Amino acid sequence: MRLLICPDKFAGTLSAPDAAEAVADGWRSVRPDDELVLRPLADGGPGFVDVLAAAHPEGKRFPVPTTDPLGRPVTGEILVVGETAYVESAHACGLHHLSPAERDPRRARSAGLLALLTAATEVHGVRRIVIGLGGSATNDAGVRVLAGFGRPEALAAYAGNGQGVEAGTATLDGIELIGATDVDNPLTGARGASHVFGPQKGADPAAVEELEAALIRVASVLPEGIAETPGAGAAGGLGAAILALGGRLTSGIQLVRDAIGLDDELRQADLVITGEGSFDDQSLHGKVIDGVAGAGAALGVPVVVIAGRVTAEPAAWRAAGVTRALSLSEEFGLERALGDARGCVRAAATRLAGE
Repeated sequence: MRLLICPDKFAGTLSAPDAAEAVADGWRSVRPDDELVLRPLADGGPGFVDVLAAAHPEGKRFPVPTTDPLGRPVTGEILVVGETAYVESAHACGLHHLSPAERDPRRARSAGLLALLTAATEVHGVRRIVIGLGGSATNDAGVRVLAGFGRPEALAAYAGNGQGVEAGTATLDGIELIGATDVDNPLTGARGASHVFGPQKGADPAAVEELEAALIRVASVLPEGIAETPGAGAAGGLGAAILALGGRLTSGIQLVRDAIGLDDELRQADLVITGEGSFDDQSLHGKVIDGVAGAGAALGVPVVVIAGRVTAEPAAWRAAGVTRALSLSEEFGLERALGDARGCVRAAATRLAGE
């Protein structure tokens, strides 16, 4: 049997490569003669650069000093492959930089991404910058990035105080800008960044409304149609910022699938195991499981999901191409699933192999 193992990260507990190894360990303990192919995945969120670096060993990685969502110094990274620079917004804006007590998207800023992008533009020979969008602590539509690239009106609108903001001097002349998104949400509205993702980042109902009002003000100064574009709400509205700078958005999981040749592996697989920390309804809108399940279904390959928890409706995930979903928290209890994620993933894969 040829098994393709291609999980996303289990946020806060396992990286995608660690999750893939745990699945492989469990499977081999029962079926040692099967052929296992490990292809850890990312959809634009944390792990984006690592997965692409593994797919492009010829690439060069450059450390870049930047700041986290609260302005504290951190080190990000740029991956350069040929004329393309890959940047992971979560290196600067990621929720993982903050403790639970620090999470408040009204305070979190995406200014650190400006340093990563500016550094990427200065790498000799770069003609394209691809930005992984996902896992952010922010909800500011990238207004400080826009200001840094000469669009200060967005920052003034976000602040809502009518005060002028000095324009930055960074430029993207001659560089194609691409945002790799893990969601298809617009910037504002019921499915927008504030309402859907604000609570996940620490916003209570009052804060959600405050954030939504700020993004509506930003939308009013952006080119017409940007706020409604699918993906504009990615990474707290960074998708909208990329569009406002003349860039375009693409599916992060599709980009990664193409980069690592995942579809070729899918064609040769008898079974696929993927997964992530939380398999919810949002997982079926542009994230890793959505991309893998859709491709698997088109090829007639069964796709099994192992997740820390499963809250997506069975009818929805079956329609998306998932054959079966296994919840670690239901199988082993929440405490063990969080405390020993690797062991639980291994045990789940062992059980699946036995079946």
